[in-house]
Amino acid sequence: MGRPSKFTQELADKICETISTSSKGLRAVCVENEIDTSTLLKWLSENEAFSIQYTRAKELQADYLVEEMLSIADETSNDTIATEFGEKENKEWVNRSRLKCDTRKWIASKLAPKKYSDKIDVTSKGEQISAPIIIEWNGCNSDSADS
Repeated sequence: MGRPSKFTQELADKICETISTSSKGLRAVCVENEIDTSTLLKWLSENEAFSIQYTRAKELQADYLVEEMLSIADETSNDTIATEFGEKENKEWVNRSRLKCDTRKWIASKLAPKKYSDKIDVTSKGEQISAPIIIEWNGCNSDSADS
């Protein structure tokens, strides 16, 4: 028989609170709470209530990441550096900021695709369109020009 589970609702709440209010990944959250990643994944597969709570926390994390992107994009204090020839673009800082935003944007699009994905939803009120709409146009073509 294995060790007794460390799972408690209080710990689940703490884990989900951390996820929904930070950009920390699963591994970092597990280290912070002294839980093996495989243990947390097992809890998610075996505990439906925790799985639902965790899913909601990840959706909220997408919103948090978007807010972080705004802060990163608005932070301009290190965009330039002083050199002997005057102010110059701090390319390392600007590129790192771009990478931070792009990474958060990608993660947010995966966590909440309906809200943050670039994909265009071709549906009607959430339902698939049953058949494609085909529009025929008999405008300027070579056959009609000869008539």
